[in-house]
Amino acid sequence: MELKLYALQTLQETALWREAFAKGGLDRPIGYYADCFEANRGGRQVTVLAEADGRIAACGHVLKESGCAPFREEGIAEVHGVNVLPQFRRRGVGGRLLDELEAIALRKYASIGLVVGLDVNDGPAKRMYANRGYVPDGRGPSRGGETVELGGLARADDLLVYWTKELGAKQG
Repeated sequence: MELKLYALQTLQETALWREAFAKGGLDRPIGYYADCFEANRGGRQVTVLAEADGRIAACGHVLKESGCAPFREEGIAEVHGVNVLPQFRRRGVGGRLLDELEAIALRKYASIGLVVGLDVNDGPAKRMYANRGYVPDGRGPSRGGETVELGGLARADDLLVYWTKELGAKQG
């Protein structure tokens, strides 16, 4: 499998990404794609697309300023929205995509973070992140940006855990 990774730059690439994800069962509202394109143009994020054998297989983003208060306050770049189409999973696409996202973050940041849900659907992603050196940041589960205290009630699909990884020294 030949894998090509590149930063989203054009409306045509955005349309191809949307079409591939709609066909692959990972579609988002049309506004999501437009927002991503504008965030890339404005320098607020970098979206990386992965093509496997000429077909879009995955995407992920590096947010320059995280939407998560703990990451934002500590100057941690956020990996966000990593999605691999089902037919390309367990073939190294996600790992290569994360390599690229981490390399982008390393240009400016010493640490990178991501947010992982506690639901069962994120199991394979959690294993991959742990194998790559990401660890839960110790804050425990949160809902809506607020830590859920011991004894607090929440639905499992509402709970998130922040994970971080030290990338090393920032590049000048």
